[in-house]
Amino acid sequence: MRGVILAGGRGTRLGDTTRVVNKHLLPVYDRPMIYYPIATLRAMGCTDILIVTGGEQVGGFAQLLGSGFTYRVQEQPDGIAGALALAEGYVDGVFPVVLGDNYFSAAPAMPTGATIYTHATDRPGAFGVYDPHANVIVEKPKDPASDLAVTGLYVYDAQVFDVIRKLTPSARGELEITDVNNTYLWNSHMAVRQIPGVWSDMGTPDSLLTAALHAKETAA
Repeated sequence: MRGVILAGGRGTRLGDTTRVVNKHLLPVYDRPMIYYPIATLRAMGCTDILIVTGGEQVGGFAQLLGSGFTYRVQEQPDGIAGALALAEGYVDGVFPVVLGDNYFSAAPAMPTGATIYTHATDRPGAFGVYDPHANVIVEKPKDPASDLAVTGLYVYDAQVFDVIRKLTPSARGELEITDVNNTYLWNSHMAVRQIPGVWSDMGTPDSLLTAALHAKETAA
């Protein structure tokens, strides 16, 4: 099975630590950040992995990981869904996608159809939040309907690329993954599951520390 890691972005919330180093190559305890999403996909059964990143960042990944991966370049910063579009032709059937800055202490079993994974959070206003009553995701809500943050682990089928082609860029000029997921939810084509264990988006100093401390506690 093939899986996809989306490892673009500049990591500006991490301040000067990412000025000269790609966020996904930062250490998280004793491993580079990118090792954790790789482990998640491996645990879900992926034997081949595509890494999508920015053009100036490919060399660092290739130097670290070698030739055992496929790399594609996101030429324009057009959002997570824009990055996912580059996986067309690489994947087929049902496949998992994980954001390169997401830490999961446990990987779910591979589902048979499109699925998003949520995790309870004490700061739902910082994430896309799943409203179980309306069956919709609201991005960074001021009045969250639940504490269920949508994590950076998704499972899609081949129709996701048709969904992306029909998207309209958001106000910030990006193709939003939340719009992709809501399209699936509106059409009742996506399951919603809560993922167990520890999850961290590793996008801020505090969440990066959370992942590092857990990684230390569970290191072999």
